[in-house]
Amino acid sequence: MGKAEENLGVVAALVRSAFLVNAVYAESAREYGLTSQQGQLLCVLMAQPYGMSALGSMLRLAKSSLTELVDRTAQRGLVRRESDPKDRRAVRVALTKRGGELAETFYTATCKRIAELPAGLDGGESDQLADLLGRVVNDNNVPMIFLERDGTPSASGPASGPGPGR
Repeated sequence: MGKAEENLGVVAALVRSAFLVNAVYAESAREYGLTSQQGQLLCVLMAQPYGMSALGSMLRLAKSSLTELVDRTAQRGLVRRESDPKDRRAVRVALTKRGGELAETFYTATCKRIAELPAGLDGGESDQLADLLGRVVNDNNVPMIFLERDGTPSASGPASGPGPGR
């Protein structure tokens, strides 16, 4: 650990681990020319296109912030707006081909980096950490931002968050 190991309380451990994951996520995003929020958007859209209100809920962004995020990402050719087949008045956001390719590459690299964080744990400890964090995520209805490697959700709830994110 570098410094003498310290026992943390649950609040400090959660806050510091969130900081660690966010820092790794942001570093990965920068290497792919993305902001953290653009990376989250791409990872969310890997599952399917979403309407703006669903995206706002998942990413926990105000309507104006989400519109700016989608606009900036669309200008880069990574996402597109399309009409919703269920509601002609509504718009969905979907990945472009280029966006899908970048999302997959970014997602794979980011998963690898985050998976290395608990490298000091043995298999049983790692499983226990996953179980406990999974319960915290599920109990708090964290939106599904990131998927597991096998395609299953790593967080459940309304279609936040990858991502890792939040």
